[in-house]
Amino acid sequence: MTMIPENQLTNLFENLVTQFVKENLESIMRAEIKHFMEDPENEHNSRNGYYKRTLHTKYGYISDLEVPRDRQGSFQTHVFEPYQRRDGWLEEAVIQMYKSGMGTRDVARFIESMFGSHYSPTTVSNITATVLEDIQNWQERPLQKRYSVIYLDGLYVKLKRSTVSGEVIYFAMGIDEEGRRQILGFYIGGQESSNGWRDVLKDLYNRGVHEVLLGVFDGLPGLDEAFKEAYPQADVQHCIVHKVRSTFPKIRVQDKTDFINDLKTIYNALDDVCALAAFDTFKDKWVKRYPKEVKSWEDQLSTLLTFYQYPEEIKDAIYTSNPIERMNKEIRKRLKPMNSLTNMDAAEKIVYLDVIAYNERFESRVIRGFADPKVKQDLSEKFAKRYPDSDNNTDN
Repeated sequence: MTMIPENQLTNLFENLVTQFVKENLESIMRAEIKHFMEDPENEHNSRNGYYKRTLHTKYGYISDLEVPRDRQGSFQTHVFEPYQRRDGWLEEAVIQMYKSGMGTRDVARFIESMFGSHYSPTTVSNITATVLEDIQNWQERPLQKRYSVIYLDGLYVKLKRSTVSGEVIYFAMGIDEEGRRQILGFYIGGQESSNGWRDVLKDLYNRGVHEVLLGVFDGLPGLDEAFKEAYPQADVQHCIVHKVRSTFPKIRVQDKTDFINDLKTIYNALDDVCALAAFDTFKDKWVKRYPKEVKSWEDQLSTLLTFYQYPEEIKDAIYTSNPIERMNKEIRKRLKPMNSLTNMDAAEKIVYLDVIAYNERFESRVIRGFADPKVKQDLSEKFAKRYPDSDNNTDN
């Protein structure tokens, strides 16, 4: 029995697949021109044989694809564009590799080694540049009028201008009335500041976000005021996790466990009354040893305990900005192999592709607790009370 070498068998299979694809594409185009010629507008036109051309497909390279033509030269197949030499899969692969953190030179080398197609770093950059128009459209898209929760958080990245320096990416995430989360916008550049956030919030408002119940973010100076300027009827919740993290390094090693456990009695209390009582106990115990740290918690207590005004079922989603921080962590992981971003366009392209993937992943998921009928009723009543003239209000 004669055995066919594995490499020959592979080549034979690939040739069969390519031939199959070629025959089917030609069959589609024959049907297209037949339909085209049946149009009354083409009664004085006629077919004019075929011309041959090449086409790269994900199934292989077709060197002699027969494309039908007409006498007047007005027929155009929908199988590919007039000057297209690839069916789009390789360009999509380039974008996905770029998204994963590969630089333009790395992508170019990989494409050439794997597929034999020469892509210069400039070509790779040009392909990914097609994303820029999508970014602008996405950044200007209208948003919903109501969001139960808006999260704000910043992520620092190394960005190259004349020199490499850390700059912030401002992220805004919203939870809508149905409990679904999505990134509403991202904004790159400069150092994080309340004025930067003020611009972000103005943009959200101008794009349609007019009614918000709760803003969740850290205690950046001036951010509360900026948020309240945009949404005066909304509550503010400072992230408990951020506050604990900022306090932890200031506590002596021998006190850390007891100190943190005592803090937990405040934000894990049954209700706000019990939480305030727990804080009084905490204060009496620690104020002499850590007066600045205790005062810092006391000064922020009202905004650290806002979550007690909302249903217990959604506490885990609103007492911390962890939902948006987890997304930032994913993006940071993507950017890590790149060391620094070559320019603003590169930063926007990578972040946009990650944000789109994130939104698609969570577009149909409801955050735990928000689907509960009692929670939905409570939030609906809060909206109606704070925005009585809203056309979003419904009779309950």
